[in-house]
Amino acid sequence: MNPKKSELLVDVVEHIDIKKHNVVPLVEAMSKMAFSARDLARAADIYDAMLREEDCAIILCLAGSLISAGLKNVIVDLVRNNMVDAIVSTGAIIVDQDFFEALGFKHYKGDIFMNDDVLRRLVFTTPTLTKISCGFAIPPVGRLPTRSSPVPILHANSFARWGVI
Repeated sequence: MNPKKSELLVDVVEHIDIKKHNVVPLVEAMSKMAFSARDLARAADIYDAMLREEDCAIILCLAGSLISAGLKNVIVDLVRNNMVDAIVSTGAIIVDQDFFEALGFKHYKGDIFMNDDVLRRLVFTTPTLTKISCGFAIPPVGRLPTRSSPVPILHANSFARWGVI
């Protein structure tokens, strides 16, 4: 199989607009299920309680292919609606996913069975993010911003560098 790059760059990943869906009944129904479904419902209840608590700091931790999978607008909505106080993220999400989309690049649906050698030949690569120097401001320990403050975005490696973990 020798596809052209243009043949693979067809189906753009679309970001979901969670505001168009009422997932509350679905998540509430999951509370009566087992395993991860019930865990999701319990997490939603805990998060709801955290949002009501004024002295509770909510830190959104991001890892994995979230933006490239279509969840960018969910994260944006959380920030715009003051539903998080800080974000801790891997460099891949900040640089490889969000930053490149901001520059106009897109993420595309792929075929899980596509041969890696074919993808490499067509120059589909993942940058080595460990060599990228990330410098993000970290609020002093114990002094997280309020939900009305701008949301700081922290690189997960910064915590180790500053001795937080």
